[in-house]
Amino acid sequence: MLDLFYENLEKNTVQLEQWFSKKYAEIDLPIYASVDVRFSGWKVSVVDANYFPAGFNNISEELIPNMSNLFIEYVDKRNLKISHIHILPESHTRNTAYVENIITIREIIKKAGFKVTIGSSELNGYNLLEGITEDVELNHVEIDENNKLLIDGVMPDLILLNNDLTGGIVPGLSGMVLPHTEMGWHKRRKSNHYSVLEELVNEISEIINIDPWILMPMWFVSEEKCLELESCINKLSKDIDSMIERIKQKYTQYGIESEPVVFIKNDRGTYGLGIISIKSGNEIRNLSNRMIKRLTYGKGGESAENFLIQEGIPTSLKSNFSVLEPVSYTIGGEESFWFFRSNSKKNEFDNLNSPSSEFLQKEQILGEIIDEKKMKWFNLVSKLSFLAMGMERAQKK
Repeated sequence: MLDLFYENLEKNTVQLEQWFSKKYAEIDLPIYASVDVRFSGWKVSVVDANYFPAGFNNISEELIPNMSNLFIEYVDKRNLKISHIHILPESHTRNTAYVENIITIREIIKKAGFKVTIGSSELNGYNLLEGITEDVELNHVEIDENNKLLIDGVMPDLILLNNDLTGGIVPGLSGMVLPHTEMGWHKRRKSNHYSVLEELVNEISEIINIDPWILMPMWFVSEEKCLELESCINKLSKDIDSMIERIKQKYTQYGIESEPVVFIKNDRGTYGLGIISIKSGNEIRNLSNRMIKRLTYGKGGESAENFLIQEGIPTSLKSNFSVLEPVSYTIGGEESFWFFRSNSKKNEFDNLNSPSSEFLQKEQILGEIIDEKKMKWFNLVSKLSFLAMGMERAQKK
């Protein structure tokens, strides 16, 4: 169905470029970020947006020089007087894939001409992190009486956070810190992102004369540990049925033959934790203890309080026996760099972010599976999401 709207996208290219240029001038974009995109054929939408991306290692090495140049542009554009950048990572000492992510971030920054150190007070007991291609040497971190992070007695010019702060602020986050600490999961909510993204989608939909529903999922928020209260569960069940009915109406409107699915997610957190899918409100009344535990469990043992109820979008992208979804990474928010998450153990509605995932480069599937038309839709929604991240930050100032 998106093919029917592609002409609208093409003929409004100049107006779209002007709109984005105006927004880029108004909004301070994130230093880096990533988004997961779903493409069903009738819909293209960002389904998750990450301020502290942990998969840079899945991007083609050929793209690293370009990302380094964008890093320089980001620093120069903001007139940041920096030469020493310290990466403050998660404490995933046994996650070799995450370590590879840190290796790639370090390479991007080094190629941009900056001094790079890595470490945190939480990792001071380790000399290195074991990776797949190599090990990462850690720098000993000191935290002084003013909460300044010091390396060999010197404070870095910039702390680059690659720690999503689910458990709260960690020691040493003073001075210049990017991304801003307010965007950590101790404060940020996925629903914040959808709220501001919806504004942008509505604006862009007017330009290209398209139903905004085609560019983002339906959603609402269930708050205050609703699953622990029977009266609240009954209301939530009715609200979910209402959303499913609205999805069915859209499917009827556009002649779509598919069964609506709704995802229930922890409104804060990452790594695909705390996610279940249901097809009716009645299912929420009959959740097993195991499923409730799965839904309420968050990273680091932090239990969920609020839940994002989100329209499920199936992926129509398949390669052999695997389903695919596009994943976009950015430096500076204006350009998207893509790889594709592939999973042979999941179906078209499932969350693909699991240990069974593999990762493909665009060049590996460009052609019959992915064409330039699809890429333009992917780029449109990813750039809208990066703008929305900047707007989220502006609202927290």
